[in-house]
Amino acid sequence: MEYGLLGLIILIADIYAIYQVFTSSASGLSKILWTIGILVFPVVGFIVWLIAGPRGGSVNA
Repeated sequence: MEYGLLGLIILIADIYAIYQVFTSSASGLSKILWTIGILVFPVVGFIVWLIAGPRGGSVNA
């Protein structure tokens, strides 16, 4: 049961990360590479994305 819940949490975190990648202002190639990294390495990819990934959409303040 614990592994199922942990897997669900990881899945939700990865979906969130992929959504944030696609709504960022990064280039198309960067979006593809980040998405592949998150999908191939779900936990490590998410952590690396949190630290160094592209940020949300471009907001001019």
